[in-house]
Amino acid sequence: MAGKLNLDPVLVARARELASEAGRPVVDLARTHTTVSVERAMLRLFGLTGADPDGTPWVNRLVDEIVAQTGLRHGVVLPAMHALRGFGSLRGASFGDGLRMLAQKAAGSVTFSLPSGRASGTARLAAERAARRAVGHLDATRLTREKLIRRYGDAPRRPWIYLIVATGDIFEDVPQAVAAARAGADVIAVIRSTGQSLLDYVPEGATREGFAGTYATQENFRLMRAALDGVSRELGRYVRLTNYASGLCMPEMAVLAGLERLDMMLNDSMYGILFRDINPLRTFVDQRFSRQVHARAGIIINTGEDNYLTTADAVADAHTVTVSQLLNEYFAHEAGLADSQLGLGHAFEIDPDLPDSLRLETAHALLARELFPDAPLKWMPPTRHMTGDVFRGNLLDGMFNLVGALTGQSILLVGMMTEAVVTPWLSDRDVALRNVRYVLSAAGSMAEDFVPAPGGFVQRRAHLVLSEAVGLLERIAGGSLLGAIADGTFGIMKRPPDRGRGLDGVALMADDYFSPFAELLP
Repeated sequence: MAGKLNLDPVLVARARELASEAGRPVVDLARTHTTVSVERAMLRLFGLTGADPDGTPWVNRLVDEIVAQTGLRHGVVLPAMHALRGFGSLRGASFGDGLRMLAQKAAGSVTFSLPSGRASGTARLAAERAARRAVGHLDATRLTREKLIRRYGDAPRRPWIYLIVATGDIFEDVPQAVAAARAGADVIAVIRSTGQSLLDYVPEGATREGFAGTYATQENFRLMRAALDGVSRELGRYVRLTNYASGLCMPEMAVLAGLERLDMMLNDSMYGILFRDINPLRTFVDQRFSRQVHARAGIIINTGEDNYLTTADAVADAHTVTVSQLLNEYFAHEAGLADSQLGLGHAFEIDPDLPDSLRLETAHALLARELFPDAPLKWMPPTRHMTGDVFRGNLLDGMFNLVGALTGQSILLVGMMTEAVVTPWLSDRDVALRNVRYVLSAAGSMAEDFVPAPGGFVQRRAHLVLSEAVGLLERIAGGSLLGAIADGTFGIMKRPPDRGRGLDGVALMADDYFSPFAELLP
């Protein structure tokens, strides 16, 4: 796709340079802070699972007890390892079982402390060995994915067709996902239950009571992955699975996804800050660790720039999408993700009554494609201007599919003509999939033929958006990204760094802070 817009390479390089300048202070903050969710994620990698009779995960119980006794800023790994070694009744248990038994006995029965001297060295060595085993598990799931893709085959074309299931009941989601795969879906996304991103714990076990989505749990991940493996074998192509690494448990979700072989995870640099009022520092610290896990596990991230256009104007604020994509790229690379794992987001959200709306959408989509030629871009369908007229909605989705084909998008989320009317029925999904299949069959290779007129509308619009993006990045780099977020630069949401959910779960690392994963994850 390179060269269709005749972008100025100097300006493109300048945009990336500015994104790095704007993002670097945030990375520095993330490198020097920890959170309760990062600490819980490390214990989950060690194998700590399960919950008490009230449903509180043992990992929450253990981390909360250690933090209450020794503080968060030193980390929980060394106190846990020290206590585990000294708690005689745990000897002989498996590592994960030992941690669970420790969590069960922790409240009032175990004294946690920071080991020193020889005891510290012993605890560090045990933690490093456990971390290597944990990372080996992530490596094994990545290799299993690669093996199954070779065995079953991959989707025969791009874009991948991405379809959502969202019943609230994992045992209803599974047959819907299998049916969608048989109807042509390449990626199944299980929408998370409303409000789960605000829970500071991950529910345990299979669930049947989600609201407008299904709770993301390790068992639900396992059940859906097993079902999709079965239909992959049947269809002769590997069907991918998506869920969410966002909210207050972002690092833990990333770990569970890596352990259960999910293929994609929603993971955006600012979505939780802007749309869930999660503290910015908490989000950036959690995100860096989660993306390091994604990088090691071979998971593709999906970013959420489409959400900005549900609150901001898709034309006037188009450059904020480009800025966010560039920031997401910088943060992802710093955490070890390759270009092939960057499912950067954008959307078809311009008011269809605006003259030349389709030309504008084409310019924006092609700009993203040329700025990130090696990234598996995720192209999102119209939602904001859906009116309930299902015939008009199906036509808009067809135009969205056409622009996706013309501009070489990588991941095409299936639009629903019943958007804003009902939660889609299976029959709605079937109509939507037929729309996608028709457009991709009829126009799927037109990207090689489509070249905008030199100096024409599409080129001029793309150049303007890139120029505006560089101007905004200059202002952000001259101040601070946290300040820009506080001022409502993105999605018109104002989120100051000293407010928001989860701030009390963040701490500046002490000089003796220890993580056994620091040298193992990218």
